[in-house]
Amino acid sequence: MNTRRIFCNLWSSKAVTCGTASHLIHTTRVVLFWERDHKGGYLRDRPKPASLDLIRDGLKELKGEIKLWKDEVKEHFKGDPILAYRPGETDIVWQFSQPETLSKWVTTSDSDHNEGYSTCKLSLSKGGKGLFMGTLNTEVPKDGRIKKAGYCNMRSMRPRKSFKRESYFDWRMYSHIVLRVRGDGRSYMLNISTMGYFDIMWNDIYSYVLFTRGGPYWQLSKIPFSKFFLTSKGRIQDKQNAIPLDKVTHVGISAGDKIDGPFHLEIDYIGLEFDPSHTENFAYEMYKVPKYIVGV
Repeated sequence: MNTRRIFCNLWSSKAVTCGTASHLIHTTRVVLFWERDHKGGYLRDRPKPASLDLIRDGLKELKGEIKLWKDEVKEHFKGDPILAYRPGETDIVWQFSQPETLSKWVTTSDSDHNEGYSTCKLSLSKGGKGLFMGTLNTEVPKDGRIKKAGYCNMRSMRPRKSFKRESYFDWRMYSHIVLRVRGDGRSYMLNISTMGYFDIMWNDIYSYVLFTRGGPYWQLSKIPFSKFFLTSKGRIQDKQNAIPLDKVTHVGISAGDKIDGPFHLEIDYIGLEFDPSHTENFAYEMYKVPKYIVGV
């Protein structure tokens, strides 16, 4: 007896349609439950290096990876289990006056993916600090695909262990993130990414606004982690929760205030602080709506 496979697909009408292999309704499929890669397909056109080149590059990095592994072993046996932090003191994570710190950050803009005309870069300023600068352009390309444009972003690289093993920042002992910056009066978005193991959590980013005064003076911005709200792919989520501070993978700063023109943000350092007087766990409501009222 011949058997026929049954195909079930989720279509853009949000209804499940089942058919046989000989008759399928060809409509636009919406991918809701699976992401192909961490970049959402933006790097699919990048040419793949040859296998021989990968082997050659791997051998070049082998010496450095072994040294990093040795340092990890020494830290494991010599590390002090007592947390070395004091209330009110700032532990600096990134000091932008050091050129090697800039190599740990990556800048992107909409023009990098042919989705706009904004540009940006991260370099050392004349005063020897990090300078995130560029030009925002909200003009939308006339390709019939892009609906919004005008963003620039700087993002830290993910921490890793030896031999390319991905790791996390563990910031559970801290209550605030601290930035010493000198801006241009614009508002920026401060982002903390907690990329999880499953694809549904790859785009989990906690955000809060970074206001700048402008002018010649430096400002110290101390933002509690409890004020950050959950977003995914640029959309604020209905269900909110506090940041899992033991799973931090990236920190970023975005410029996208819909104002055309140049911007500049000078950064001295980004650090962490513990304030024992700050007892707030999460600043936003986390109530649950019954299922018979609205689908959750």
